[in-house]
Amino acid sequence: MKIELRGVVKSFGTGRALDGVSLTIEPGQIVSLLGPNGAGKTTLMRCLCGVVAPDRGGVYLDESQFRRDRLDLRRRLHFLPDFPLLFWEQSVLRDLAIILRLYGADGPGTEERVLELLRDFDLLPLAQRPVSGLSRGQAYKVGLTALLAADPELWLLDEPFASGMDPHGIDAFKRQARLAAGRGRTIIYSTQILDVAERFSDRVCLLHQGVVRAFDTLPRLRERAADKDHVLEEMFRNLRETMT
Repeated sequence: MKIELRGVVKSFGTGRALDGVSLTIEPGQIVSLLGPNGAGKTTLMRCLCGVVAPDRGGVYLDESQFRRDRLDLRRRLHFLPDFPLLFWEQSVLRDLAIILRLYGADGPGTEERVLELLRDFDLLPLAQRPVSGLSRGQAYKVGLTALLAADPELWLLDEPFASGMDPHGIDAFKRQARLAAGRGRTIIYSTQILDVAERFSDRVCLLHQGVVRAFDTLPRLRERAADKDHVLEEMFRNLRETMT
């Protein structure tokens, strides 16, 4: 799925969370959203998934303008916030079944795929337990399992590396995401962990005060950096200097 933002503006009160954001993201890429607190990262993802609508400009998915009432397009993406939206009183298996039915992704082969993912995320022993009884990291793994089983074309993840998952869960997520990108899926995630972004991104998008300050691959960003070994740290230092 090709994603385009064309001059997207979103305000809350008197402040602009997004100020004329224009981006084009080709299929099969893993894109990290970086920026200081309040830079507009979460708002950008919420515009992409239809939780909020832009005040001006538009979001386009494969050249079709995305609106909240376009259920056909909404089924092609999945937004996983930092605290996942789940059916908390249901068992893990029941929760997954509900979500997959909503996506129309409960056809032949689904049970085997879900069991495989539950094993991969160490959730199989918890499959009959209510989601409300899980830890934060375990609940996030349930959200990831639903996303992976539904297999949408666009993944939107808010701070997956600060979700409370254990190292095995993080490794499983990264492995599954890279396989999905190889199938043409597009993964957009936010993070404040620069080392992760540098190792686990095809492109980096740096936001500051609702404006895109950089959007490129790490090799091209490195070409322009003075500190070749700490490219993202240098970008943040430069941002801080503009703020003071």
